[in-house]
Amino acid sequence: MSEPARGAIPDASRQLGSLSHAVILLEPGQSIASANPAAEQFFGQSLRRLVGKRLGNILTLSDARFFERIADVETPVSAREIVVRIKDRATRRIDINVAPVADCPGWQVLTIHDNTPTEALGDDSGGADNAALRGPEIMAHEIKNPLAGIRGAAQLLARRVDDRDRALTDLITSEVDRIATLIDRMQHLSRRTPPVVEPCNLHEAARRAIDVLKAGDLANTAHRIEEEFDPSLPAVLGSSDGLVQVMINLLSNAREACSDQDTGRVVIRTRFASGLQLHAAESGRSVRLPVELRVSDNGPGVPAAMREHIFEPFVTTKKAGQGLGLPLVRKLVRDMNGRISHERDEAGGWTHFRIHLPLAREIKPRTADKNKDRGRA
Repeated sequence: MSEPARGAIPDASRQLGSLSHAVILLEPGQSIASANPAAEQFFGQSLRRLVGKRLGNILTLSDARFFERIADVETPVSAREIVVRIKDRATRRIDINVAPVADCPGWQVLTIHDNTPTEALGDDSGGADNAALRGPEIMAHEIKNPLAGIRGAAQLLARRVDDRDRALTDLITSEVDRIATLIDRMQHLSRRTPPVVEPCNLHEAARRAIDVLKAGDLANTAHRIEEEFDPSLPAVLGSSDGLVQVMINLLSNAREACSDQDTGRVVIRTRFASGLQLHAAESGRSVRLPVELRVSDNGPGVPAAMREHIFEPFVTTKKAGQGLGLPLVRKLVRDMNGRISHERDEAGGWTHFRIHLPLAREIKPRTADKNKDRGRA
């Protein structure tokens, strides 16, 4: 058996930064002295904002006796399957452990393992798709660790650049926050917990997605995204962050599809498309989907044999792809009571992805009283 290669041993900060569990260092008085990136993601706050805060002020536990028990700083405390709530975030079920720090009287180290039931990216009908996508759920959890580092780096850069460049650092920060929120939603989504939907401006979401793509690929100016928007469209019912993610995925795919063509074109279009209806299982009635968002490109298109499977997990035409983008798009659209479809126009040489969404006035948000909406058409 060969001897392992010798090298520098990673220091403690690197080890803590690599953990997927939240680790918090508490100073005497149960105030936060330090936290690893997983803890920043768990609380939804940067280390700078967490430091100095009392643990009890940002974490509400179902069993208030826990804080009384950890007041005895010399005794390790463990709690299993305890329900907690963090401000502006969903309730979670966690394992939590607190232990004294050796040779540092009054100091404690706290670890959190999130046990919240998940159904990441699960199809509305359940079954094989849900089982297949539990792997990406784990991957999503691991993605959250480096996000805190990216956000912190952007905040440091913002202090060193002028006002003209600060818009880019602000974009990085806001996108990291949006991605973290999206991952959080993926991890805590379940059939019994439908996501919140509200009136959204479709064109604002589209332009935000376009800005993100431009900022991420400044060198690629060959294929400008063409906008064909109907300015008369009213608000749709959906999730603003979800719509941005949907359009980022579809527009990014479209740009890649025609990247090898000198005459490549990517077009995003909105319009009224009356007549389409969807039977909403939650309300038990039909919902009109009169708003169409279409993303088109004149690339070669998806191979014919794969077209019926492109919304299934792990199906991809990309050599380095994971096959998760379009399943996520479909999940997000369905969560908004919408529908997505794909078609290939061989005669014209275009590939179209069409999303149909309800108007905000057609159906009340899921957080509202459904009984008041029964008399509406």
